[in-house]
Amino acid sequence: MKRASIRASLIIIIAAIVLGGVIIGLLSSYWVFLATSVLITGVALQSLGLVAGRTGMIALCQMSFAGVGAWTVGYLNLAEVPGGLALWILLGGLAAVPLGVAIGLPALRLRGINLAIITLSFAAAFDVILATMTFPGQTAFIQVPRPELFDSDEGYFVFALVFYVAIAVTLEFLARSRLGASWLAVRHSERAAAAHGVSVAKAKLSAFAISAFIAGISGGLLAGYLGTLVAENFSMMQSLSLYAVAVMTGAHFTEGAIIGGLLVVMFPEILRRFDLPQDIGNVLFALGATQALSTGETMSETYRRLLRKLAPKRMAGGRSSSEGDLPTRTEHAKGAALTVDKLTVRYGTVLALDGVDLTIPAGSVAGLIGPNGAGKSTFIDAVSGFLGSYEGSIKLGTTPLEGQAAHLRARAGVRRTWQTNRIAPELTVGGYLRLAAGNLSEAEVRAMLDWLDCPNPETPVVAVDAGTRRLLDVAGVVAARPAVILLDEPAAGQSHEETLRLGKRIAEIPARFGSSVLLVEHDMDLVRAACSQVTVLDFGRVIASGPPAVVLDQGPVKRAYLGIEESVAA
Repeated sequence: MKRASIRASLIIIIAAIVLGGVIIGLLSSYWVFLATSVLITGVALQSLGLVAGRTGMIALCQMSFAGVGAWTVGYLNLAEVPGGLALWILLGGLAAVPLGVAIGLPALRLRGINLAIITLSFAAAFDVILATMTFPGQTAFIQVPRPELFDSDEGYFVFALVFYVAIAVTLEFLARSRLGASWLAVRHSERAAAAHGVSVAKAKLSAFAISAFIAGISGGLLAGYLGTLVAENFSMMQSLSLYAVAVMTGAHFTEGAIIGGLLVVMFPEILRRFDLPQDIGNVLFALGATQALSTGETMSETYRRLLRKLAPKRMAGGRSSSEGDLPTRTEHAKGAALTVDKLTVRYGTVLALDGVDLTIPAGSVAGLIGPNGAGKSTFIDAVSGFLGSYEGSIKLGTTPLEGQAAHLRARAGVRRTWQTNRIAPELTVGGYLRLAAGNLSEAEVRAMLDWLDCPNPETPVVAVDAGTRRLLDVAGVVAARPAVILLDEPAAGQSHEETLRLGKRIAEIPARFGSSVLLVEHDMDLVRAACSQVTVLDFGRVIASGPPAVVLDQGPVKRAYLGIEESVAA
């Protein structure tokens, strides 16, 4: 992951040096001045790309954060605070962080249109505040001084370029870290992210905080760019326009932010030269955003897809390390790994689980079977912390889990998979494994993937078929080595031969990784191959429990689950 981040960062730096040299060497001061505006707008778009593109939240107040940064720079200039513009810009970014966190708090419970209304309301309120006050130095025409080395238009272009590249490189490293993976996981499925021990609240608030910091930096850069500012520079309509451009171009990509900056800056210039209304640009941005949302592909993603077609194809599969790279681990506990006592779940008048008792011995693979609607998924939701309330008790070893949120139960040692794929397609195979399991060495990642016949770590998840994604989901929870693993129909999408192989792998988990397993499955061949004991649910009640060979031969189980009526001898 670090090598990939370094490689991407070098590409960004080299491209910036080449592009900067071309612009300064070939363009007039006027066009260099416009190019600086492109960079500053690109910084603002980078901030929006983080919260909207990477984390999937709607933020319509980004220019308000920029306004806070600009106002702070103006005030520090009037106060003659030592350090100069570069320091003032960073302090302006920090001043925007508390507001970013405050705006992020509603995102913990709201999403979609409701979150959009909250952020838009903040932008409107900020407009009112700016209308009743002036930026520091505005009435006295006190200019924000540029650094001495970057005082010219060409110099300030380099100054802004340094900030843009520094932010782009930092975001590149963050995107490939576990924090960056958690943003993508939250965007795709908050429940799946929590099941991997990700704090959804931390992921959202960190995204808003860092986004506000970057937006504040863009406001500070704008203060040095223009010298003096007015409220209209940070209006609500500016935020709306910026959001549309971010969605259209894919501002969470480095090139997407630059493309967006070009559109924001150059459209008004082109329209002015043709004597056309400036509002036409906003209409076109809205249409572009609608197109991106309807197709599910931004301009940056389109360009990258086309480039991948032109680039030489790399081998995505193949085994690259031996299974011996996976160290074994003893059991987490002796006795019972998980004890569920009198678990009862009600949905209104519906009794989904009725006093269910189930114990998973340490170092074993237990099965949970039953017909559709028997309560199996409800049982897993309750154990893993995804139900608001239930009756009864759940203990991990000897530790009660009542009152613990899903991500805390995952960290404590209860991990689960899902019936449907919930892996963020933007991740790589290796990136997903690190999100699920934390810090793994390259050898451990490859060995785990080889163990379940998954593709190489560099393979994008989007390029992996549905059946292999189910295996990848299993690999993620196993690599975390929790005390208890809850597997919810992991064989879906597998052939008969693949299912039998998966059964052998699941049976190896306790001895190899020290985790006890509860397997929810309809495939009886897999249950027989992997499980040492089986519990059968029917209408939320346990109707049988014991060794698979004994349980599956009982009359009530055949009638409830297999649909077989025992014949009566004449």
